[in-house]
Amino acid sequence: MNGNLPMRGLEWLLRRVLVGPPLRAYLRLRVEGAEHIPATGPVIIASNHLSFVDSMVIPIAAGRKVGFLGKAEYVQGTGVSGWLGRLWFGEFGGMIPVDRSDARAAARSIELAEEHLARGGAFGIYPEGTRSRDGRLHKGRTGVGRLALASGATVVPCALVGTDKAQPVDSRGIRPHRVTVRFAPPVDVAALQAQYTKARLLRAITDEVMDAIAQRSPQERSDDYANRPDSA
Repeated sequence: MNGNLPMRGLEWLLRRVLVGPPLRAYLRLRVEGAEHIPATGPVIIASNHLSFVDSMVIPIAAGRKVGFLGKAEYVQGTGVSGWLGRLWFGEFGGMIPVDRSDARAAARSIELAEEHLARGGAFGIYPEGTRSRDGRLHKGRTGVGRLALASGATVVPCALVGTDKAQPVDSRGIRPHRVTVRFAPPVDVAALQAQYTKARLLRAITDEVMDAIAQRSPQERSDDYANRPDSA
């Protein structure tokens, strides 16, 4: 979300002064493997998902504005509340709005991510598809593989540790708890392309991502997909 100049100026102020540094200190944020995040150009950051605060922590740790897909209604309000929503979710949060009530618009989500990456942006994705409500690291869905092949972007696995304690599922407030972000070396997509094709290639890329996360996360591994809250 590009925003106009005043909005982008306020976003910089939030990220660099008013929210970013205090949140980093409050969470005692520790970052490992930051050298794996390219300073510019398209990159997909594929992470485990433990808490709502994950999408705030990843950009701070990466040192880049990171786009995430989110509900369009967060940035569609009017008046002061609408303006604040666009500032917080759109500019500071880097949210790429998707109208989930429109099946056709929701189906375009992968295209929106591709467009964001084509502009040289960083894009965050959670291969599990939803937050882990049981604390385990679940099987990844192959959307990350599709996006990697469609965009040609660098794919960097990311393991978050402690965000579930800083903001447990269904909790609104953020608690003071140490959070660690571990970035892994990029996935060698070209090497996997030399071994696999089609669906097997998508699964191989996704599994490589999830294996890298598992190596850096204390979570118990699950062979099952994570259940969404409305399917439990």
